[in-house]
Amino acid sequence: MSFRDNLQHMRATKNMTQEQLAMLLGVSRQSVTKWEAERAYPEMDKLIKICQIFDCTLDELVQGDLTSRTPDPTCAATESLGTYTPQDICGYDEHMRSFARSIATGVAAIIAGVAIGSAFEGAAPSTFSDPDAITLIFVFLGVVIGMALLVPAGINHTRFVKEHPFVEDFYTPEDHSHTNRLTSRCVVFGIAFIFLGVLASLMSAFSETTQTVIFLAFVAAGVWAFIYGGIMHGRLDIASYNKEAVEELSDAEIANLYSDDEQRKRAFAARRKSKLTGTVCGIIMLAATIIMLVWLFIPTANAGFSWNYDSGIGSLFWLPLPIGGICCGIAAIVIGSFKE
Repeated sequence: MSFRDNLQHMRATKNMTQEQLAMLLGVSRQSVTKWEAERAYPEMDKLIKICQIFDCTLDELVQGDLTSRTPDPTCAATESLGTYTPQDICGYDEHMRSFARSIATGVAAIIAGVAIGSAFEGAAPSTFSDPDAITLIFVFLGVVIGMALLVPAGINHTRFVKEHPFVEDFYTPEDHSHTNRLTSRCVVFGIAFIFLGVLASLMSAFSETTQTVIFLAFVAAGVWAFIYGGIMHGRLDIASYNKEAVEELSDAEIANLYSDDEQRKRAFAARRKSKLTGTVCGIIMLAATIIMLVWLFIPTANAGFSWNYDSGIGSLFWLPLPIGGICCGIAAIVIGSFKE
C-alpha cells in the first residue's frame, strides 16, 4: 500500500477532515491535499507527527498496509463510535506549565528584588557615593533575573504557537476539575499572602524598613500565586489558544491555512484587532513602567507630600502597574467590541 492510501484510511477512521489534520500538523490544507494526491511528500518531522496522531510506526505509515486496521473505540472516531479521545501530541500541556512557572517566577523575582533591596536602604558603606547603592543593586538584580525568565518564556511561547497553530482540546472533565481546584487554591493563597503582608506592615513591633520588606515579600508570593493560577486555568481554553494562534500568523500563512474566503476574512480581522490590542496595551504598560521607575528612583518631594518609602507616597511606587493592567483590560474589551 502507498503512503497516500494509508493516510486517507487513517484520517477516515478518525473522522478527521484535511483541514483538521493540517491544523494539527501546522501546515496548510493544500499540503495535505497534495500528499493524498501524491503530488508532494511530507517532511520527516511531519511524518513523525502523523504517526503520533494515528498511533502507528513510520514503517507502517510509509511502507505498510494500514487500510485493514479497524477503528479503536478508545481513541478513534467514526460516526458510529462517536468522538475519539484527542491526545496531546505536541506537548501543549507541559509547555503551558513551564510557561506559567517562568512568567510567575519572573514577575515575583522583580518584586522580590525590590523587597530585598529595601532591607539595605541607606546601608551602603562609605565607599559608595549613594547611600542607597546596595538597594539599587538588588533591585537591578531582581529585574535582571525576572527578565531572564520572562523574555525566553515569551520567545518560546511565540515559537510554540507558530509551530502549533491548532491544538485539539484533549482535556478531560477530571483535568478541568483538578485545575479549578488548583486555581481556587492559588487565589486563596494569593489573597492570604497579600493580606498577611498588609497586616505585617501595620504591626508596630517591626521597624518601618522591616515592614516594607515583609510587605513586598508577601506581595511577591501572592503575585506568583495569582499569575501561576491564572495561566494554568487559561491553558484549558483551547479554543482561545487556537484563535490567538491564528492571529499570530502572517497573511501568507493564513491564506494557506484557510481555503474559504470568509474564514480568511475573519482571521485577518481577528489578527488586526489582536495587533491593535497588543500595540495599545504595550504603550500603556510602557508608560506605567516609566512612571513606576521615575516614582521609585527620582523621589522629588512635591506639594508638601511625604516621599518616605516606608509610609509616604514613595511606598506606592508599584501602583502604576496594576492601574496599567486594568487599563489594558478595558482597552482589550473596547477594541474587541468594534465591528469590522
